[in-house]
Amino acid sequence: MTKRLILILLFLPILASRSFSQDSSDDIALRKMVTEYGQAKVEILFPGTIAVNELSGIVSVSSVREKSIEIVLSPLTVEWFIQQKYRYKILKRPDSKSIVMAANIKQAMEWESYPTYTQYDSILQSFAALYPSLCRVDTIGTSIYGKLVLAVKISDNVNVDEDEPAVFYSSTIHGDETGGFILMLHLADYLLKSYNTSGRVKNMVDNLEIWINPLANPDGTYGTGNTIYSPVRENANGYDLNRNFPDPETPNTVKQKETLDMMKFMRKHRFVLSANFHAGSEVVNYPWDRWSRLHADDEWFYNISRKYADTVHLNAVAGYMTFKNDGVTNGYEWYKINGGRQDFMTYELQGREVTIELDNNYITPAANLPALWLYNWHSLLGYLENGLYGIHGMVSDAITGEPVPARIFINGHDKDSSQIYSDTLSGSFLRLIASGTWDLIFTAAGYINKKVENVVVVNGQKTDLDVKMEKSADTVKTSVLIISPNPVSEMMTVKLPERQTGRVNVAIYNSLGMKIVDYYEDTIEDIPIVIYVRNLASGAYSLVITNKETGVSDKGRFVIIRR
Repeated sequence: MTKRLILILLFLPILASRSFSQDSSDDIALRKMVTEYGQAKVEILFPGTIAVNELSGIVSVSSVREKSIEIVLSPLTVEWFIQQKYRYKILKRPDSKSIVMAANIKQAMEWESYPTYTQYDSILQSFAALYPSLCRVDTIGTSIYGKLVLAVKISDNVNVDEDEPAVFYSSTIHGDETGGFILMLHLADYLLKSYNTSGRVKNMVDNLEIWINPLANPDGTYGTGNTIYSPVRENANGYDLNRNFPDPETPNTVKQKETLDMMKFMRKHRFVLSANFHAGSEVVNYPWDRWSRLHADDEWFYNISRKYADTVHLNAVAGYMTFKNDGVTNGYEWYKINGGRQDFMTYELQGREVTIELDNNYITPAANLPALWLYNWHSLLGYLENGLYGIHGMVSDAITGEPVPARIFINGHDKDSSQIYSDTLSGSFLRLIASGTWDLIFTAAGYINKKVENVVVVNGQKTDLDVKMEKSADTVKTSVLIISPNPVSEMMTVKLPERQTGRVNVAIYNSLGMKIVDYYEDTIEDIPIVIYVRNLASGAYSLVITNKETGVSDKGRFVIIRR
């Protein structure tokens, strides 16, 4: 624990004593609630932004308001919390009577109640059976208790992996945030039923590969049973899955089975656009969650988030989704988290993901499910349509016409892994970016770098780009790591030996031999990887690249100098 956090914890009980009181009976009640129900939610007074950011790395902070914060305690964290001697208030558990379970599949598909787990499985299978040319069911993985984590793919020619942008909706990674679960089922139903009657839906289904994962944490929602009785935020092992993804600041985060399965699924499909759905507030939250600095495409992220919230406001009752900046916030500006899926998707996979908080109630009462749909369905369609816009391009060999896997970078703009790559099989790419005029640099193995200037992007429109690259006479392969620039201050590129193609581990050691950076990256032959070192202090470091499949390592040294 840091000295700063210790001081915060010593001060907080004095601050909180003005309105919160505590004795041993409260701790007993807290332990009992966690034992009986798997979790407990408590409220403490807002201790300041620095303290909240520190706490979010230890316990699962679920909401931050102006005067208080909510914390979800599991069997893994309750004793730590009690030992800190906080002044806290135990929050009342939601009334289980609001969780109305459907009597049968027909009733469940009216979207005014919650399905049993077996009904949920049957609903997805029925989509594929009723619309075999438009829908198929895929299994992302299994939970700790053996429940399937499922997704449906909706697209014309659904059984073919077409060269179309892949987009992804996922909900209820927190098992007790239930409204998005039904919203995603309702959306899949709507898209399939409307394909032949709505030109807008048909255009989306024909030109996108739409993936929907209604329930990312089935153990949290259903436990070991078949009905929703006492859903919890965490998975069966007590871990918050939305704090469980690796990131540059917490590369050794414990990865649960559901997290590893989801990472594999997302790496396979390389979604260009995605959103994950939560509850506890009503706001659209965009990257970064872990850094105060802004994403390179902050303007674009804000615009699509603003559009989602503004469209909601046109279709909802007054006051819905108005938290923070009238329904939109930068993640870090709200409160910092590490290990979130949003930042993992955006940083490691070069996708673009936001987090959409749908309801102030964690468990949306069944009676409110129809309203939740009416408020959001226009926005859900509009968000997916962003995958139809931006720069849609193809990179190919100028002589043979064969596809070229290339790195696409905007100099002076891209940072923090915001660059993209063309598809290794087709050469296609999609660069989602704000309106303006942009210069793109294309780098590929065995080809001369190419700069395409003055590419015009207009919001809500598609820009087509056909890029032809010429082969380079220099085809010399490197047998060592080539680090440039060296010394470095913020960002360096590393050209890898041919043997390091594929999935590699990137590790950085300081001068004392301590590993301070540790993460995985997918590499393409002869295309340098980019490593950001702005968070590291000045000094000498060792870089070790290890091929995950072969175990072969290559080493290099570099120096960081701060100007």
